[in-house]
Formats: sequence, structure tokens, C-alpha cells
Amino acid sequence: MDVMNVHTGRQPTAAESALVDAFVDRMGELPGDAEVVSARDNAIEALKTQGLPSRRVEAWHYTDLRTLLRGIPDYDSSAGSAALPSVIAGSLVATVSNGTALNAPKIDSVTFTKFSELLANGSAIRHLAIRDGDDAIGQINAAYVTDGWNIIVDDGVELEAPLEIQNAQLRGQGHVRFPVQFGKGVKATVIERQTGGDGEGFSTSVSNLTVADDAEVNWIILREQGANATQLAQLTATLGSNSKLTLYVVNAGGKLVRQEVHVLVKGEGSDFQLRGVNLLAGDTHTDVTMTLGHLVENTTSVQVVRNVVTDRARGVFQGQIKVNRIAQKTDARMACNTLLLSDDGEFDAKPELEIFADDVACGHGATVTEIDGNHLFYLKARGIPENEARGLLIKAFVAEIIEELESEALVEALEAILDKWLSAHI
Repeated sequence: MDVMNVHTGRQPTAAESALVDAFVDRMGELPGDAEVVSARDNAIEALKTQGLPSRRVEAWHYTDLRTLLRGIPDYDSSAGSAALPSVIAGSLVATVSNGTALNAPKIDSVTFTKFSELLANGSAIRHLAIRDGDDAIGQINAAYVTDGWNIIVDDGVELEAPLEIQNAQLRGQGHVRFPVQFGKGVKATVIERQTGGDGEGFSTSVSNLTVADDAEVNWIILREQGANATQLAQLTATLGSNSKLTLYVVNAGGKLVRQEVHVLVKGEGSDFQLRGVNLLAGDTHTDVTMTLGHLVENTTSVQVVRNVVTDRARGVFQGQIKVNRIAQKTDARMACNTLLLSDDGEFDAKPELEIFADDVACGHGATVTEIDGNHLFYLKARGIPENEARGLLIKAFVAEIIEELESEALVEALEAILDKWLSAHI
């Protein structure tokens, strides 16, 4: 295979060359029939032609992947780990370790199939389509994906316990995919748990959700990656009529993280809710980028993102809402609020609205602030040490949206993660 030839004429970076070299080394081991192999070849060719996105690509303006991604670790067959204790006791757990699906629970009317089997028989091909020319995550994942879980939840199922999908990557590389189909009237809570060790790691993860009519789904992305881990992740979802998807994204680790969320509201009466929590410290870089399309009449959405930034960390939130010409009576709102605790920290917010309908209620806003000195003084005057007082104020800022969850056990689990982060960084 030829050396990468970036269309701009630039020399490939070390990371770009390493990605192509890894594909050459592993192409014989990657599962897939002839059609899947062709899709993999097309994905790597697109990556070779375009290179990793730089700040000149609008969607990646605040996350210059070409500069930030300095290298790619080798694959490490010994980087697997056993299943972790579930976030909530009694959860149903499906595990993936080091890019390999290990085991899944037995649930009536719920089907789990290893994604490697879909790759081998060719039925995975519909999941490997690239979104557009800027879809670096889709390109990399389509080229290298080895496994994951394909999950089908039949019509009318109500999961009595949360389903926890564990994806553990201690070091090295891992590339997984999770297509999940929720049938009509389904009620379910799913925790997508992205974890890693302290070794150098590079992983991609793509989740594709289909939420059918009248379904209600809570999906929680919980990220506790290691200090030297890079993860590029993507979630896409389509919503049917009178359905509701509530998505929580909690980032509490990782050296370089990009989490994309792409949602299409296709069914009248449907509702999409996004709540994001970014806890950023050290010299980490975390980017949450969302696109949301309201395509039909009488739909709603609310996105609220809370960020805590300290040390030299940098965060990004890009949120784009598009309202179709026929999507009258749309109610769409977005807010991004940042608590900046360090002069060296940075957070970039880019909310966008594109409205082509004329009977809508839409709005967006972004704020950046520091801890209120009067509030801090009030707590210190009552004998609370400064660090503890700061922690209480930060926790109140974040916990406000965590507490919206109806599950007390889930609220307690997320607050425990917040407490752990605060004790380490505040």
C-alpha cells in the first residue's frame, strides 16, 4: 500500500502514518466478508486522501486532531481486563475488553449478537457508512472495528434493571461498535461505560441508536479513561413518533477525548434531552460536538451542558440545531455553562441555530464564570475549610442536572464519580 498522500500536499504526520501502517499490518486479521473488506479499504483510502482533520475543517476547528494526535500505540493483545463491578448493583452487564466482545446477559425479548459475527457474514455493512467527508471518527472506526454488540430490544419490553455496556481498553488500540434497536413502546436505561488504564491508549467507539415510536430511553455515556488515553467516540440516534431519548454524557477522564452526538428527530411528538458534564483537569482536551435535526412538526429538545475546568485543561462544546422548513411548532433550547477555576484553563463554546420554519420557539446561550467570592466567604465564615467549600460549590453547580434523573441509584452513582474527581483535583 502506498504511503499516505494527503490531498493538501502536506507530509503525513506520525499519527497518520501509524494509522495506515497499522491497517496494513492487521488487515488480514480484521473480520469481514468481501463487501466489508471493500468498505474498510474505502475508509482507509479516505483517511489517506484527507488526512486527519485540522482546525481548517470547521467541525474540528477547536480540536485540531492533526496536531493533537501525536502518535498511535501498537495493538496489545494482553491489554484486556475482566468485567468491572457494575456502576449500579443489579445491572445487566455486557462486556467488551480490548476490542473483543466477551459476554452478554440473557434477557427475555432482547437479542445480543457479537458485532464480529455481523462483520464476518457481511450484515454489518449498513453500519459502516461514513457520515460525510469530515467524519474522521467514522472513517477510523470503519477501517479498524473488530467487535462490539448488536442489540435488539423487542417491542413493548420494559427493562427492570439498567443495561450496562462496558468497554474497557487498558492500553494499546481498540475499535468497537454498538448498534442498538429499541422497539415500539420500549422503556430502558442503558449505561455506556468507557473505561481505561494508565497506559497509552487509542480507541474509537461508535453507537448507533434507533428509538421506535412511543419508546422511552435513558442512555448514559460514562467516561473514566486513563490519563494517557485518547478516545474518539460517536453516538447517532433517530427518534420515532412520541418517543423520548434522554442522553447523559459524563466525561471524567482521558487525555484527548472527542464525543460526537448526532440526532435526527424524525417522529412527530418526539423529545430529545441532552445533559452533559465535563470535568476537566491537568492538560487534558475534551470536545463534545452535537448536531440535532428537527425534521417534522411538534417536536422538542433541551440541551444543558455544565463544565468544570481547572489547571491547563481545555474543553469544547459545539452544538448545532437545525429546524427543517416543515418542522413547525418546534421547541428547541440549548445552554452551555462553564465554571473556570484556573487562569490557564480554557473552554470554547459554539452554539448554533439554523431555523427554516417560522412558527418555533428556539434559543441558545453560553456563560463562563468563576466561583463566587461571596459564596465562598459565606461557607468559610461558618468554619468550612476553603477546599471543602470550593468542592461544595462545584458539586452544587454540576449536581443540579445530575439530580434530574429519576433513578436515585443512578444519581448516587454519578455523584460518587463527581466526588472522586473533586477529591483528586480540587
